[in-house]
Amino acid sequence: MKYNDYLWWHKGVIYQVYPRSYKDSDQDGVGDLRGIIEKLDYLKELGVDAVWVSPIYPSPMADFGYDVSDYTGIHPLFGNMGDFDDLLKEVHEREMKLILDLVPNHSSNEHPWFRESRSSKDNPKRDWYIWKDPAPDGGPPNNWLSVFGGPGWEYDEATGQYYYHAFLKEQPDLNWRNPEVQKAMLDVMRFWLEKGVDGFRVDVMWHMVKDDQFRDDPPNPDYNDKMNSYSRKIPAFSTDQDEVHDIVHKMRRVIDDYDERLLIGEIYLPISKLVRYYGEDNRGAHLPFNFQLLQLPWDAAKIEAAISEYEGALPEHGWPNWVLGNHDNSRIASRVGKEQARVAAMLLLSLRGTPTIYYGDELGMEDVEIPKEKIQDPQALNEPGVGRSRDPERTPMQWDDSKNAGFTTGEPWLPLMENYRELNVEKQWSKEGSMLQLHRKLLELRAKEPALHIGKYNPVPSNGNLLAYLREYEQEKFLIVLNLGASEEIFEPEFQWQGTVKIATHTELEGEKLNQKITIAANQGLLIKLD
Repeated sequence: MKYNDYLWWHKGVIYQVYPRSYKDSDQDGVGDLRGIIEKLDYLKELGVDAVWVSPIYPSPMADFGYDVSDYTGIHPLFGNMGDFDDLLKEVHEREMKLILDLVPNHSSNEHPWFRESRSSKDNPKRDWYIWKDPAPDGGPPNNWLSVFGGPGWEYDEATGQYYYHAFLKEQPDLNWRNPEVQKAMLDVMRFWLEKGVDGFRVDVMWHMVKDDQFRDDPPNPDYNDKMNSYSRKIPAFSTDQDEVHDIVHKMRRVIDDYDERLLIGEIYLPISKLVRYYGEDNRGAHLPFNFQLLQLPWDAAKIEAAISEYEGALPEHGWPNWVLGNHDNSRIASRVGKEQARVAAMLLLSLRGTPTIYYGDELGMEDVEIPKEKIQDPQALNEPGVGRSRDPERTPMQWDDSKNAGFTTGEPWLPLMENYRELNVEKQWSKEGSMLQLHRKLLELRAKEPALHIGKYNPVPSNGNLLAYLREYEQEKFLIVLNLGASEEIFEPEFQWQGTVKIATHTELEGEKLNQKITIAANQGLLIKLD
């Protein structure tokens, strides 16, 4: 591909905003759209290209917006459609993009569609959801489980049947085998695309179609009682069915009717299955989210093998992407420690492919311990002890050292980190060596250098806990060397090299000329421009 053939999402960086926690403009303790607008200059100056906003639709909030009761509205908690229109306009005025979360697998049980579906067996919308007769013993139709604990089926007294819900019982799954459901949801996409949104991140894309024979999921041989109840089964029939790819293809066709829009899929699957979501002839999701860095042990050899496996499995013209954190997983600084979080940032922003930054990770925010009485997440409340709470990684963004870190003057919906007076945007913005400064440097260099945003990736075999690779475009070459361990390592590749350190996680090395055999300190990452 010629340089000009690459689109904004090939070259750019996506930033995830969890709107409840980003910035509260009306001081009710919950973030909102006006709050995001207030902070767009920060995002522009930080150097990100696209803002992905988690759900803002009307919702009873059983699962914090992932239970949608109106797909073409705005929840009053976040503002109104006028606020949304302003957000879109302000994002575009700053030459950034806006990506919406789309939740097509399930709706709220308070959505008018489900209310109709539930009203009687012969209602025209009955087949918009997944209804089945009880098993011969009167129990659920099969053994499918809910991700949030317990069976995936809920009995409805009035009509004498069960409906399926992969998540909460308040989140009934839509029947994507029904062409009317397909049409309705594709029309939802068109509604937002007509407004001018630049794409969608599609929630639980791999869940959208279920086995049409409703066969039992097999037991998981690796299950143990420390795991949540969903792990008892392997979801072989309740997720990732072949027909889902037809649905993704239809979504992509809608996206392709508009210029340069983006389709991202949330998919937690092994690489061999994940890459199928790019679709035949790359007509599926542009970016099936690659979550390997969320799941792998923090070990150089394992990560290098995973990168190479992924690069090797990508279809022709399939574009890679990387994710270090999101609203469902423990924060990177808590997973690998504060020092390694800096190395992880360098990894994320120097690999080939589109990176996604989770809000607050650019500061090194960590999981916050939430007192029992303040836990909000239904996943934790449903299965105390084994259902992992997602609240710790959803706490308010830390803007400054004023009360509640400048997020709100009200009572924040989740408590903040105790260290927010030190760890905040205002303190870190210009502070040499801060995590935020490191992100700013990485983002600036990445945007400037084609080798770093669209260049080739070549692994450099290394010893110990070193991960090294080259990024190359035309005559420009960068060598990235990352020490993923807590002891120093010797880096001595088999080829001759010399270059200048452009960015280092330990800033005193920046500007140094290096060559051949070098010692890499513990927790050190180097981004070197080769001569």
